[in-house]
Amino acid sequence: MNGKAILLGMLLCTGSFLTAQSPGDRLSIKVAVMGPGDELYFWWGHIGLIIEDSATGTARFYDYGLFSFENDHFFVNFAFGRLLYSCGVSTAEANIRAYIRTNRDVTIYTLDIPPEKRGEIQRFAETNVLPENRDYYYHHFRDNCATRIRDILDLATDGQFKAQFGEAPGRYTLRQHVRRHTWFSPFFDWILNFLMGQDIDTPITVWEEMFLPEEIGSRMADFQYYDQEGTARNLVASVDVLHRAVNRPAILARPPRQWIRALLLGLLIAGVMAAIQGTRNRRPALYRILGGLSQSVLGLFFGIAGSLLFFMSFFTNHDYTYHNSNILYVNPLLLGAIPLGFILAFGKEDTKRFRAEQLLKALWTYVLFGSILSMVIKLFPHFYQQNQVTQALVIPFALLLSFVPAWVGRSKKYKW
Repeated sequence: MNGKAILLGMLLCTGSFLTAQSPGDRLSIKVAVMGPGDELYFWWGHIGLIIEDSATGTARFYDYGLFSFENDHFFVNFAFGRLLYSCGVSTAEANIRAYIRTNRDVTIYTLDIPPEKRGEIQRFAETNVLPENRDYYYHHFRDNCATRIRDILDLATDGQFKAQFGEAPGRYTLRQHVRRHTWFSPFFDWILNFLMGQDIDTPITVWEEMFLPEEIGSRMADFQYYDQEGTARNLVASVDVLHRAVNRPAILARPPRQWIRALLLGLLIAGVMAAIQGTRNRRPALYRILGGLSQSVLGLFFGIAGSLLFFMSFFTNHDYTYHNSNILYVNPLLLGAIPLGFILAFGKEDTKRFRAEQLLKALWTYVLFGSILSMVIKLFPHFYQQNQVTQALVIPFALLLSFVPAWVGRSKKYKW
């Protein structure tokens, strides 16, 4: 058995059968914080409660982040923002080994709390896993595996944990915290940022920041509280790092400025479209095919994204997508570019192709002015969405494909 396995065994199984004055004397309470995993829903890490009983030699892992794709109507409920999660309990050592095997950070925080509080937390956790209590509706920011452990820490300190952090200003907004974890995946970073509305761009407290497991770990490691006798105690007695992930994208200390990357991509798309338009006079057939198909592709991507935003904003319980000004210029109307692009590319009649081209220009002119409007309204205090990434991506090619270049050329033609 290697050193890591021995350490893991020592941490999870105490094996002590000393006579205890109360049930809490034989208990050890620990919090396990796991880093990001491979799947998208694991990118924000995970957290669980471990309760060891020296009298029985057991270590139980209480997990508030359980869900199953096999649940009845799972995908329908997920689409409408009614995702049912559960609290379950299993063997701690098997869980920790599974996280290590899947190359995730694993850190164990052993709590220093009085025996009566240990017993209270055990009773609370056991009540949570009862069939009538175990299910709850998940919310990414307000009610998840991390916030439930955060609340248990508040219970362990008689409300002192929330008293210190409940009003303390946080470092970043919810959006910025999300993007610290998604920066390495350009597509998902963009689509998640696009779908999230302005409600997650307001200042938050440290308490609210602890929707993330890593935030709980860093806060409780330095937290002091007063026990019933008035003695100051460190909440965490020891911190044991069981595993560090290898070759996994890091969680950034600061949120990135991704609008630069989006702007470069938008300029690249505009450059490609400009090159296609350059063939208009020399090779008109090629221009129609490439120009029509490329605009159909743009309409397909942004039309689907806009339709998803429209659905989530008005027909679901995904409240973090509400009040989203991106819908002013990226919405289901962009799906109209798909048939118009095909008519431009493969239409047999010049009149139909001309009309399709004009309608496409009108559509992209709408997108351009809608995106500019989404910027202008930020002059008013009720509009503050941080959607520069979407604007930076869309404006360059919308400008090129709109009526604006023709208007500018016409004004130059008649200028003395």
